[in-house]
Parts: sequence; C-alpha cells; structure tokens
Amino acid sequence: MNPLDFTSEWDFSLARFDLDDDLVALGADLAPGTIVAAYAHGVFPMGLGEGGAPPMGWWSPQERGVLERDAFHASRSLRRSARAFEVSFDRNFAGVIAGCADPSRDGAWITSEIAAAYTRLHELGVAHSVEVWDDGSLVGGLYGLAIGGLFAGESMFHRATDASKVALGALAHAVYERDDVPRLIDVQWRTPHLGSLGVTEIARDAYRARLPQLVHAPPIAAFDGSGRGR
Repeated sequence: MNPLDFTSEWDFSLARFDLDDDLVALGADLAPGTIVAAYAHGVFPMGLGEGGAPPMGWWSPQERGVLERDAFHASRSLRRSARAFEVSFDRNFAGVIAGCADPSRDGAWITSEIAAAYTRLHELGVAHSVEVWDDGSLVGGLYGLAIGGLFAGESMFHRATDASKVALGALAHAVYERDDVPRLIDVQWRTPHLGSLGVTEIARDAYRARLPQLVHAPPIAAFDGSGRGR
C-alpha cells in the first residue's frame, strides 16, 4: 500500500511555517495517516514534556539537516571499523527502537507512545530499521520512515564504537543506489557529529519544495520488501 493513501483528519498544510521557530504545530494524534501526512509536509512529532512527554509538538526545522547524494564521509578509521560489523535491514526493528529509546541516553525523547506508533508504521511497511551486528549481537542502528524516495531518519544509537556511523553509511548506500530518481536522507537537525559524516543544512522552504517530487518517487529498493531481513 502506498503510505500516501493513508488518511488523516489533520491538515499539516495549515502548520505555522511562517513562524521564526522550529515548532510549527501542537496536538493532533499519532495515527499512521497523521504521521505520514506530517512527513509529506516536512513535519515530524516530538513531545514537549520531559523525556518527550505530552503535549505533542510538531516540528519543521528552519534549517533542515540532510545527507545528500555522495555526501557521506567515511574516514579511514571508519572504513576499517565497518569491516568488523554485519549490517542488515528490517531484521530487528524492535531492538533498534528500544536502543534508540533507552532512557539512560542524554536527550531521550522516545516515549512508549512514539515507539508504538512507529512500530505500527513498521508493520505497515513504512518505518524501517538498519541494524549493525557484532558477532550476532545488536550493537547499533537507526530507524526512520521511507516515503517514496525520502528516508526521514528518526534516531540512531550505538553500543560499539562507530556502529551508528556504519548504519548511516549503509543507509546512504541503500538510499542512493539508484542515481536516476529523486532521493534524499533527512536527519532533522544537523549536529557537529552528523556534520563530520557529511550532513549539511538547507532552508525549510527549500526542503519542503523538494518533498512533492521525493514522496512520489519510486520506493527505495532496500525498503520495498525485497531487503527485509537481509
């Protein structure tokens, strides 16, 4: 099923993109159609309370962090580390979201409600994970939404040095495998850590202008079912 066929009672075109603020709406719900509609308009959910608790905020950064085609930077040490790990797609979504939601992490924001909502999206074939393994143990990964040619990253984690970086590199390879269709990896906000891996920023209006072509592009092969469990 095309995720854009999901329905929602909420119209994210009415979000306050005119505000000089990353926060553009409040409230709504976490139904699959609501979350997909939000991403199609360049918006994502994150609670305003402690640890991501309610009220629910809907965010569209004024400067959006993105990893463009051919932008991923792998240092020599990272390339060496990558050889020690195994990478898979959609083999253990539950383990990845649990790792990302670990309440002991700084800035933890993934509540049980958020985890349940994205797990439902995974069951519907919209949310996906990249896992990094070391001798059979899950040591890192990331998850996000794939809508057409857009991969909207939500969170990443690591329990072994460089594991989350390896996950992002594997994601970049999978998303940009085809060079004849629109593709983009969204990481929400650029941090110094992500910047060292090649993440840059584009203005909110520029990001949103690219979305219609991206979300209607052919799906990313690694996440269209053929890559599940690979």
